[in-house]
Amino acid sequence: MKECYDIAVLVGSLRAGSYNRMLAQALAGLSPAGMNFRFVEIGDLPLYNSDLDTDAPPAAWTRFRGEMRGADGVLFVTPEYNRSVPGALKNALDVGSRPMGESVWKGKPAAIVTGSPGAIGGFGANHHLRQPLVFLDMPLMQQPEAYIGNVAKLFAQDGSVASDGTRDFLKSIAEAFAAWVAKFA
Repeated sequence: MKECYDIAVLVGSLRAGSYNRMLAQALAGLSPAGMNFRFVEIGDLPLYNSDLDTDAPPAAWTRFRGEMRGADGVLFVTPEYNRSVPGALKNALDVGSRPMGESVWKGKPAAIVTGSPGAIGGFGANHHLRQPLVFLDMPLMQQPEAYIGNVAKLFAQDGSVASDGTRDFLKSIAEAFAAWVAKFA
């Protein structure tokens, strides 16, 4: 067992003031010791095009792939766009899975947390994201499931979690993810 696990956090929302980014920050802050969370940006990644995947791929792809290779686990926190994942997140999966045989995802334990201003909590995005992660050979935490509805009401003005009940639920997710990473990393 490692002393400290390096966790890459990918947030599907690129919006300034993103509720999902606040959710990811809260999860990182509530995690047990031994988990180092670092947010990996995906908004600057050019759309995947195999014609660009040469000996000199786009610099943003090289940066992203390098950052992901070093991760012991991955936390995906995303909203739902049209009953699926945002395009930027899907593009990050594609960029990281190529070139063929050099996927940065293989074997990395992962968890998905979806947040939505609506009541369903990003259920569609959560389940759509599971499909490519299974194909990419990422051991995916099954429980507790995390569909966070009414996410806009969960945070105080300063971005902190507004209620003890929400904080306790997020802490249970963070603790389960830490155990999951320790099991598979």
